[in-house]
Amino acid sequence: YRPSRFVLSRAGRSKLTGGEMSAMTSASGINAFVGFRPQNGVKRASRVRASVARRVANPIVAVATPSGKKSANEGEKNWSKVEYIKENSDFLRHPLIEQLSTEDPFISEDAAQLYKFHGGYQQDDREKRAFGAGKFYQFMMRTKQPAGTVPNKLYLTMDDLADSHGNGTLRLTTRQTYQLHGILKTDLKSTFQAVIRNMGSTLGACGDINRNVMASPAPYAKNFKPEYAIAQELAKDIGDLLAPQSGAYYDVWLDGEQVLTVEKPEVVACRNDNRFGTNFEGSPEPIYGTQFLPRKFKIGITVPGDNHIDFLTNDIGICVVMKNGEHVGYNVYAGGGMGRSHRNNDTFPRLASELGFVGKDDILYAVKAIACAQRDYGRRDDRKQSRLKYLIHAWGVEKFKAVTEQYMGKAFQPLADLPPFTMPTYHGWNEQGDGKLWYGVHVVNGRLRGDAKKALRAVIERYELPVRLTANQDLLLTDIDPAWKADIVATLTAAGIKDASEIDALDQISIACPALPLCGLAITEAERGLPDINKRLRDIMNKVGLPADEQFLIRMTGCPNGCARPYQAELGFVGDGPGSYQIWMGGTSNLLKLAEPYADKVKEGDIETFFEPIFYAFKTGKNADERFGDWANRVGFKAIKDAQESYKGLPAAAKAAAAPAAVPAPAAAAVPAGRLPRVMIEREAFEVLKAYAEANNTTLTEAATAAILKLKK
Repeated sequence: YRPSRFVLSRAGRSKLTGGEMSAMTSASGINAFVGFRPQNGVKRASRVRASVARRVANPIVAVATPSGKKSANEGEKNWSKVEYIKENSDFLRHPLIEQLSTEDPFISEDAAQLYKFHGGYQQDDREKRAFGAGKFYQFMMRTKQPAGTVPNKLYLTMDDLADSHGNGTLRLTTRQTYQLHGILKTDLKSTFQAVIRNMGSTLGACGDINRNVMASPAPYAKNFKPEYAIAQELAKDIGDLLAPQSGAYYDVWLDGEQVLTVEKPEVVACRNDNRFGTNFEGSPEPIYGTQFLPRKFKIGITVPGDNHIDFLTNDIGICVVMKNGEHVGYNVYAGGGMGRSHRNNDTFPRLASELGFVGKDDILYAVKAIACAQRDYGRRDDRKQSRLKYLIHAWGVEKFKAVTEQYMGKAFQPLADLPPFTMPTYHGWNEQGDGKLWYGVHVVNGRLRGDAKKALRAVIERYELPVRLTANQDLLLTDIDPAWKADIVATLTAAGIKDASEIDALDQISIACPALPLCGLAITEAERGLPDINKRLRDIMNKVGLPADEQFLIRMTGCPNGCARPYQAELGFVGDGPGSYQIWMGGTSNLLKLAEPYADKVKEGDIETFFEPIFYAFKTGKNADERFGDWANRVGFKAIKDAQESYKGLPAAAKAAAAPAAVPAPAAAAVPAGRLPRVMIEREAFEVLKAYAEANNTTLTEAATAAILKLKK
């Protein structure tokens, strides 16, 4: 059957009438959606109060697709290839189990798709390929850490695994999780087993499923700033609610051995509640069924005034609502997402739209209802159009809201008022409110290696500290007794870890995705490229006379998928070719406005000539205390492009005024002057250079520059 047509009554409440859904139009050319074709003759169960069919053990599978692409054969499913892999996998078991037991260094494409749901990606290290030998296969594993919370035992386990089974580094992600790179297939099972048996999990860290639930990670005491503890606890509860239930995870990694997990009764009650037709009755996966979700699904929870996590970039954004110091409920938003594709205007970044307010006892049901609406009506024929943001864009917010209310069994209320948002970094020493301290450590693009990794391990092990991971790829050492502070500072300083106050203002808040050489989607550099780009941008800013502490939000990705959320940056770099970036500008420091595309194909070697006229126009045209993103929005892109075209270089007076403010570059820093020639080196020399850079927590450019400058002596 097809879902009934949706209409709005005069009162603004939704109701259903017979027939196919009314035609909808979107920027992607979607005219209508059809879904819920039964499999194997399964009949619809009895109606429920919300006029939505109950699902049965042999589930009716959502196959929402544009009616314009409907098959001539009414019974034929119009699915992408991944949908068939999920359908035939026995709830994510096969052929992954069989492929893990082969002697090949890789797993099949079907198994690799299932591996994502278990928490990782099959990768190829492009820089380790031997001539004629093909791909150099290895695996990435990603953990799930709701709200970025990491028990002491798990941190030490991950640190050990990085050395014994990974590439010697730990990666902190932009979604408050770990990534372990460089795992060989022969080590996969033992790596997963170590994580599972030491208070960790990877289940659902990737794949068409609810991913890690983010939350503002500041470890404030419950009686000091209770809203933070409320957000962090909800992140864990939602993670439990939307976790897969079939047991396939343990069949694959622990050979069927079960691990005791504890959930709140209200979480179990919400998952099992089928009053409004949300569940597949009798299925091992009561919420997901055989097909899980159409695409990745992300949730972020914040507190009033704190937008550290970019909460509106998620499929579901939630903000805790307090009134007179008491927790009363949550504001709920839906339809955010960063991913897009170059030269495909039907794909785009989007911020979540307002749905409304729910009481604190209704939030789990609201989240479940939104996820089920996406499950049943999200597209499954075109994975580039499968995210929730495209469903809401096609339907409109009001229609999506009304359908969600049917699944929830009650209406959203008007949003509660909230104070203005800012983006705190959580850097440095802070009071928790319980007599303990936390210390926010800046980690360059989230990569822990070398002496810095060893020093952090020593401190965390010595004092048995729990850890929090932030959305800016940084690390919070928590529950610190004030008596330990001096020793911690001395240990970290000796390893070269700088306090955030000693780090350039651009570096403090910039983030980047891993990109090359491991990410299969990467077109160009990000993690390895951004530190040098930031230095060059700072040199330009100094040259035009901007203050040495001028700060704006810079983010870089090696492809348009947007893992480092560049479309929210004041200045975003999005890889669009080898050594080339699409430039986005106009995001704001409070992360409440999307940036817009400004220029394509800006070559890495042209950074100075491209940005000098822009920064000079900013310097001479900005208002007092106006940030770069706000200035770009106020003057508009046309005025900025005009300034670029008419720029003739710095006036003599400007050069003289800028000279005293200039900050000399360190001796080892590269200061390019226009496009430089590429220099090839032998493989052996490159490996020595790479090992030196990793051991000294520096970049390849800095290491190479330092080595070459020694030749002058």
